[in-house]
Amino acid sequence: MLWNPWHGCRKCSPGCINCYVYFLDRLRDKNAAEITKNKTSFDLPIKRDKHGNYKIPAGTELGTCFTSDFFIEEADEWRDDVWKMIKQRDDVNFLIPTKRIHRFAECIPKDWGEGYPNVTIAVSCENQAKADERLPLFLNIKSTRKIVFVSPILEYVDLSRYLASGEIDAVSVGGESYANARECNFDWVKRIFSDCQRFNVMFDFHQTGSNFIKDGVRYHIKHRDECSQAKKGEIYLHAKLSERPQ
Repeated sequence: MLWNPWHGCRKCSPGCINCYVYFLDRLRDKNAAEITKNKTSFDLPIKRDKHGNYKIPAGTELGTCFTSDFFIEEADEWRDDVWKMIKQRDDVNFLIPTKRIHRFAECIPKDWGEGYPNVTIAVSCENQAKADERLPLFLNIKSTRKIVFVSPILEYVDLSRYLASGEIDAVSVGGESYANARECNFDWVKRIFSDCQRFNVMFDFHQTGSNFIKDGVRYHIKHRDECSQAKKGEIYLHAKLSERPQ
């Protein structure tokens, strides 16, 4: 389930070139570069039904800000209210991805401490250069759970030295979607999977992308099938993000 308290983003990285939010907004004649507060869903986690119960049930994993970036500057005036709702709903697990981990320290609440127990921070790094730029910062933040998104994957990304730190709880890999999607090569995915196995880090292959190469054969996959096709690899590549190998 997703919660987008604000919408729109500024491209800041090679992975943003074919951003799915920009693609979908163009179809709706919207400007994805305009960051706006989602007034109808801003308070989604604390909305209640006619019986007074929360509409978002306890135990939900709520993907947060998947059509923007949680730490983008334009949202600074709204973020404190979002943190208050996240703290109030300590029975919901909030998954927050970002490309702007460099802003983390100035954007967290004063009582963050070692991290809110119901918040997972995920950093996106689509290539080696961005991994080496963002992950050293990521290793040093305080968070009860940390995930790396290699998405959209643009090349094999060697995460070994970051996985060896013991700070990374899971890695999730995915290909690029929609028009002009750059290739996702299954060989890259398998190498990252092998690295995660070596360091006992949970791994998830969440989607093939629309332009998928496996065993030298290129497959053009419809977006609706990308997740299901990702589960059909010859090795076990899919697990829930709440699981971790023993």
